Amino acid sequence: SSADGVGTKLKVAFMTKRHDTIGECLVNHCVNDIAVQGAVPLFFLDYLGTGKLEPHVFTDIIKGFARGCAANGCTLIGGETAQMPGFYQAGEYDVSGTIVGVVEKSKMLNGQKTVKRGDAVIGIASSGLHTNGYSLARRVFFETCGLRPDDAIEELRCSAGDALLAIHRSYLPAIRPLLKAGLVKGMAHITGGG
Repeated sequence: SSADGVGTKLKVAFMTKRHDTIGECLVNHCVNDIAVQGAVPLFFLDYLGTGKLEPHVFTDIIKGFARGCAANGCTLIGGETAQMPGFYQAGEYDVSGTIVGVVEKSKMLNGQKTVKRGDAVIGIASSGLHTNGYSLARRVFFETCGLRPDDAIEELRCSAGDALLAIHRSYLPAIRPLLKAGLVKGMAHITGGG
């Protein structure tokens, strides 16, 4: 099991008024945290806290949860939504999720007993910053470089906001065949706790 959030990536969602990637990012992040132990997800629970619930924002976030769960073969079984007037700034919220998965104890990966000198190390490319480093990225993009979220970045072939809101990739489809074949000795989800 794992619990996590998307951190200050939320600030970009608030700036752009775009909330359609946040839920999917969170599900994928949690899936990756348990996948590195060899687990496949069973179910996901969410938490959303805000000062005043905005239905269109809530709907976008939940749609993202549903997309992420469907793509990863797990069930969204509910969670908690809390309205706390005066606690959050207007238009802001926090979101977190908990995921539970399953792996046979004999197939659980930790790498400590199996990884040895001479083993191959493989890195899988990310789809962006995922859910880490956003305090620095926002400072570089919006303060140091003076960009606005809708400014195009030629090298990235998209706007600054789109680049920073890129969906956190689920690595499960890429690693599942390797896990089934017993070819993996250990893994690390660099941006997560796994």
